[in-house]
Amino acid sequence: MTFPRASGVLLHPTSLPGPHGCGDFGPAAFHFVDWLVAAKQKLWQILPLGGIGPGNSPYMSSSAFAGNLLLIDLAELAQRGWLTDTELLPDERFRETRVDFSAVVPWRMARLEQAAARFAQTAVQPPSPASAAGRAEQAAQASQANQTNLADQVNQTNQTNQTNQANQANQANQADFAAFCDQQADWLGDYALFMALAEHHDWRDWCDWPAPLARRDPQALRKARQEHAQRIAFWKFSQWCFFRQWTKLRAYANERGIKIVGDAPIFIAYQSAEVWARQELFELDDAGRATVVAGVPPDFFSATGQRWGNPLYRWSAHAAEGYAWWIARMRRTTQLVDIVRIDHFRGFAAYWEIPASEPNAIRGRWLPGPGAALFEAIEAALGALPVIAEDLGVITPDVTALREEFGLPGMRILQFAFGEGAADDNLNTYLPHNFDHNTVVYTGTHDNNTTLGWWADAPPAMRREVLDYLGSSDGSDMHWQLIRAACASVADTAIHPLQDVLGLGGEHRMNLPGKDQSYWEWRFTWVQVAPEHAQRLARFARLYRRE
Repeated sequence: MTFPRASGVLLHPTSLPGPHGCGDFGPAAFHFVDWLVAAKQKLWQILPLGGIGPGNSPYMSSSAFAGNLLLIDLAELAQRGWLTDTELLPDERFRETRVDFSAVVPWRMARLEQAAARFAQTAVQPPSPASAAGRAEQAAQASQANQTNLADQVNQTNQTNQTNQANQANQANQADFAAFCDQQADWLGDYALFMALAEHHDWRDWCDWPAPLARRDPQALRKARQEHAQRIAFWKFSQWCFFRQWTKLRAYANERGIKIVGDAPIFIAYQSAEVWARQELFELDDAGRATVVAGVPPDFFSATGQRWGNPLYRWSAHAAEGYAWWIARMRRTTQLVDIVRIDHFRGFAAYWEIPASEPNAIRGRWLPGPGAALFEAIEAALGALPVIAEDLGVITPDVTALREEFGLPGMRILQFAFGEGAADDNLNTYLPHNFDHNTVVYTGTHDNNTTLGWWADAPPAMRREVLDYLGSSDGSDMHWQLIRAACASVADTAIHPLQDVLGLGGEHRMNLPGKDQSYWEWRFTWVQVAPEHAQRLARFARLYRRE
């Protein structure tokens, strides 16, 4: 599927400004949409919307379907009467430029629990005849009192109206929540039960729970739903808040011509509701433990490869059910975002299998993925989908053939285009003069250094090569030169990390693959954003026909 010529900005919502420790779906998110409009951008790319996992990574979520509760705008919950202003006073450990997850997670979760408890208390019952009669008597008394005190009657009427309005709002909220639970029943029930049980068992891996629960004995599950009903309701309430707010934000963006580019990791976390609920779809032993895990062999980022640790799919089981699980996942994802970036697309052609006992990714082997059969099943069920294939890493002809068979645009990273004489190599697909139209070009992604950080670390020979290719004298504004090169290229889509738009150094990078500490924390402040940033992006959008 090809996309119209456009450009956009990569920024995960946790990186937005805001008073509550990390970015969320509050006013700053809507302001960022307005800023994109002013900059003549058409796309807002984000990272996975699921909850964070080990190392605070959004690529290791506890569910492939649920949302990240840290993104819920708590001020909106206060507006609905479920939190107080005092409860929203920021923690003194919160920082404007970093997300301190150790402080943010417990603080935000405590507020969600308070909000859920108050929401549960607002379930409104229809008035009984006795209460109606009581109100009639009160009205008669008020009428009599009107002869001497009209002000009291007005006050009482106002209080009654306010109470009726509150009851109507509560009834509407309860009805909307019930409808959400019904509409999302195919995943929400398992997710909420999984989270309640994981919490009850001190977040131990689900295979270490009592065997009847780990193996999903029906009687044990029924008992658990009864015993943990209150916590199950909390997790459902929190998901309702997330999706209600996200739907509003996405609609705001779409109405202003901004499309959301989402992210779907190919693999999911072991400690997730879906692995627990559908154990037969993953390579697990009889005890429910992963026998092999996902990763990539040694590459540009790591000499020992990357051992991600996700369980691998049992593709034969997926094929036997017509890839129904994947169809459901893609259906849900495309309901949330406008375009889907599938992370590690090459894993559908062939994936790197690592024995679970191995400490790194060196000792592994390539095995064939589902190939065209998976995408044929998805297209048959959902039609042609707006998908970007993340085809980075060790790309073999079969990966390219699979992507091209379904007309999916691939990715090109300008930071990968230079070094070791690459500029003279016509086989270097990262150089702009070798691009196809059906391509998404980035200066760098969330896994790369910022462009200024990359430029600062570049060896002298590579610097000369970059300057020669770009026709630059000194590279003093290298971030803008790469952004211009991306916008000027024939690639239909150009995406720029906000760090590059703002000209930030390597200390502002979002992630370093293979490292599980001190990443995913970056935030910006509006003080860092000058009028020239939007003006220059808008100029490039006009100049290179990406408006």
